[in-house]
Amino acid sequence: EKQGRKPLWTTLIMIDSQAVKNTCNASIETKGFCFYKSTNGIKRHLAVDILGFPFFTHCTQANISDDQGLIEMLTIHIDFFKFKPVELPKTTILLDNGYHPDFLEAELVKIYPQIMSKIQFQLSPKPSQQEKAQKGKSGFVPVKARWVIERSNAWMERCKSLVKNFERTLENATTKIHLCFVRLMLKRLATS
Repeated sequence: EKQGRKPLWTTLIMIDSQAVKNTCNASIETKGFCFYKSTNGIKRHLAVDILGFPFFTHCTQANISDDQGLIEMLTIHIDFFKFKPVELPKTTILLDNGYHPDFLEAELVKIYPQIMSKIQFQLSPKPSQQEKAQKGKSGFVPVKARWVIERSNAWMERCKSLVKNFERTLENATTKIHLCFVRLMLKRLATS
């Protein structure tokens, strides 16, 4: 509200996942191996608004695909979309190239048939090696709008208890994410 943005029905949500290593405290039920990141631990699925604050969070074993984690996260929070008025513009869900929008649409329609009248998926453009070279850049190059969720992941890593997964359950790991962002939001409100 202080930023002059819509507090409830946003028109843009960015979604990403982050694989995090488990510590010896984590239970066997939370462990999974992410081959893409070579990480033995959990995956944090995060959906943020344009300010970088979470709309939805969800933790899974690291071996769960990004697509499946997103489906689980949106299923848990499906009431948000059910209650969204149809006359409002669709919410664009910005994804990186690790997601498969056609598969996501087909699976989400099984859960809530009207969901595609309220959301639309958009893949974030990935700069090619030639485009990077033309701009004189290499390695990771921030992509317009996608940098917001990358920054949110970096904010989480500043919380010492989120550098690795210390929690015995996935529910506790999700709660730790919530606490991190509540703390960050309170600090911002206190200084403004």
